[in-house]
Amino acid sequence: MKRFVFCLLFVAGTMLGCAQNHFNIPAENFAEKVKVLGVAPLLIDTDSDINYPQKDLLLALISDLNRKYEPLLIRKLQSTGNFYAVTLQADEPRQLFTSLVARHEKRDDANTQYNKYFFKNDGIGAYIKNNRLDAVMVVIVNGLTKASKIYSSILLTSLESDFNFLTVSAQILGPDGTVLWEYPNFRGRLLPYYPLVNLQYPNFSESEANQTSKTEVHFKTLDGIRRTLEQKKSDLLLRETQEPEIYGRVFDEMTALIKHSVDRQIKSGATDAKPLPPVNETLKPAAAPETAAPAAADPAPPQPAETPVQVPSPANSVETPETPATAPNEIVPAL
Repeated sequence: MKRFVFCLLFVAGTMLGCAQNHFNIPAENFAEKVKVLGVAPLLIDTDSDINYPQKDLLLALISDLNRKYEPLLIRKLQSTGNFYAVTLQADEPRQLFTSLVARHEKRDDANTQYNKYFFKNDGIGAYIKNNRLDAVMVVIVNGLTKASKIYSSILLTSLESDFNFLTVSAQILGPDGTVLWEYPNFRGRLLPYYPLVNLQYPNFSESEANQTSKTEVHFKTLDGIRRTLEQKKSDLLLRETQEPEIYGRVFDEMTALIKHSVDRQIKSGATDAKPLPPVNETLKPAAAPETAAPAAADPAPPQPAETPVQVPSPANSVETPETPATAPNEIVPAL
């Protein structure tokens, strides 16, 4: 019974979460404030918890991949249809990080660990003003060590331990430094919060080969990390696409939380457009007098084409509109 009640509360909480707002402000206010969105180059927090032995080489690799896949994020944001323009800003990531980011804190919300970032209000305001933006989106790749349970490829063994990950945090900030939207965001629904990549792996094969219950944790090679992050996504027919699976998955999760109720705006626009049909109806009576007044003159133009002899008769009908009966009497003898 307790399990049933728990499941019921969980489902109800999930449904309630789906109805909540994903933004830090009402979605309507966000739509009014943010028409032109600037996206800063993907940044890397080099001072975060990145324990990789060849850290400098790893940072260089992630920097190259960030630049490679930045246009993908722009395309996904544009596809939401929520902005007049989405532009990728051309700045040097390291210098931009120093000028915009103040500090970060490791958070644990709803059993999800992540790095939350705080920004320099003056730096954000100047950046938005100089680039003529309504708001700026800042995406930061960062290191995070957290407990996780990883299974072997055959799913028969597992290891629960602390692993070093690369994760992603993002915010959309207004000119005064206000955080309008953030990722991860727990307002809308349960968030899986996918990591970018796990820098470590448990060596189950080694422990099996040595017939020991102790499993060592090793760091992945740079080539292994690169191949993991460059792996292409497959479509429904299992065909390889040009989109990277991991970057694409993270960007999809972001844009799903950014996309607000455009349908609501369209519906409101449609209701505003309802007075238009009466305008068309008023045009119909206006057209009726035009056809009624020159009724005798309208059939006249095709008559000269068929019987050129009848050309004088329209003139008579126009000159003597009060005696229309005489015109037919004059036309009948002519035939």
